[in-house]
Parts: sequence; C-alpha cells; structure tokens
Amino acid sequence: MNTKPSLHGPMALIASFALIACGGGAPAEETAATPANAPGGGQSTVQDDQSQKNVVGVAVASPDHTTLVAAVKAADLVDALSNAGPFTVYAPTNAAFAALPAGTVEGLLKPEKKEALQDILQYHVALGVLKPEQLRDGQRMGMVNGGNVTFHVKDGKLMINDANVVATVPCSNGLVCVIDKVLLPGQ
Repeated sequence: MNTKPSLHGPMALIASFALIACGGGAPAEETAATPANAPGGGQSTVQDDQSQKNVVGVAVASPDHTTLVAAVKAADLVDALSNAGPFTVYAPTNAAFAALPAGTVEGLLKPEKKEALQDILQYHVALGVLKPEQLRDGQRMGMVNGGNVTFHVKDGKLMINDANVVATVPCSNGLVCVIDKVLLPGQ
C-alpha cells in the first residue's frame, strides 16, 4: 500500500485554474471589435444622460445657437469639440450670424467652403478654460486657428474683439461664452 502523498491531484487542480484564467479552457465567445460590431463615430456618439453636457451638448440644447450647431456640423468639428478639452468656446447667437452680410452663412455652409468655415469656427475656440474674471483689459490670446483675439474689460463687462460676452455656461469639457457677434479672423 502506497501511503506517500500525491501532488497530482492538487497540481492538476491548480493547472486547471491557471488554464481557465488565461483563457485556455473552453472556447470563449468572440468579443473583439470587428467592423460588423464596432461602434461607429467618434467622441460625439457617446451617450451620457447623467453627466454635465460638453460644449457641443450645450450648443445643441440652446435654441439661440442653431446656426452655430449647423456650422459646427458642416465643418466636421463635432467630434473635436466633444473631446476632453478643456476648451473655451465663444458661441455667437443666431442673431449674431443673422447680422452678417446676406448670403454669408449660406455660402460658408457649402461643402466647398469647409476650410473657410473651419477657420472661422476655430477662431472662436481657445484651449483651456478662460473664465471672464481671469481676463484683463488688452489681454491677447491665441485661438485654435492660430489667430489672436484681444479681450477688453470695461465697467466689469467683457468683450472679445468687438463682441460682448453676454453669458457663460460651464461644461464638462470647458466653458461656453455666449457672444453677440461673429468673430472674423484678421479683423
């Protein structure tokens, strides 16, 4: 009679656990993303009804920014502005776009004007969160398109170039500053 302890039982059990933990056991379901089951779109397609809205979500929710939203979509900037940022977006109202010369907005929304539209819209975006109370009269700031804006503070009111900042809305990825004029690069 053999009274010597055997390690075959415990070793076999440990080997089985290791094999299963490493995925070498029974065949697993295919879980890798393939073109057929991969999610489409970029950051803008992430659905989150719990968190604070990002800069795009704030604009989409505002009835005063439908022209801006249409322009951001036409310029293919929705995903870029839905990313983590942080960004400060100076968001012209519908009335600000309506004050441009007749046909300007319609012309910029055409596919062949996409680069010009992107340049204008990126002139409305700064990297980082630029809170109005932190800005000083005469301060210059570089914008995403490479151009510079100048801030003016008079009687406690903030202007960016010649546009008044009329409201600010904090966002999950920055700040939206509502302005009453469209900023045009080079002016």
